[in-house]
Amino acid sequence: MGFLDKVKEQAATATAAAKDAANKGQAKLDTMQAKKAADALLRDLGAATYADQTGRATPETGPSAGRLVAALQQHEATHGAIDLAFESPAAADPVAAAAAAAATGVPTAADPAAPPAAPPAGVPQGVPQSAPVGPPTAAPVDSPPPGPPMGQSV
Repeated sequence: MGFLDKVKEQAATATAAAKDAANKGQAKLDTMQAKKAADALLRDLGAATYADQTGRATPETGPSAGRLVAALQQHEATHGAIDLAFESPAAADPVAAAAAAAATGVPTAADPAAPPAAPPAGVPQGVPQSAPVGPPTAAPVDSPPPGPPMGQSV
């Protein structure tokens, strides 16, 4: 096999690898765009449901919700099932969260009787975490710069 044949073979291998990477990247981009579209539809459907639940629905809310459900069904037919798992902590079941906390010994926000969390290691007790510790590292912004030491001219 000659030198040029080896170069052609390596170029073909590199081209195939680049095409494969480009295809994988495009597939990932398509997946992310589909998820973003589904999230927007779900957000709008949630807003319509919230308006209905709080008595702020308009005459257009019901038909809009129906169109959103139809759009979500079409989206699932095209892109596959949508992940319907709850993402916000507010959606968590407080009974299940309390049971999990009891099993692990880690209190949760769903348990108002839980003791406050201990400060991180190295932070003294009773000192607010946002309070500065130690001398300031820089002069205040509005103070003039320091001049030359006394007795010396510039």
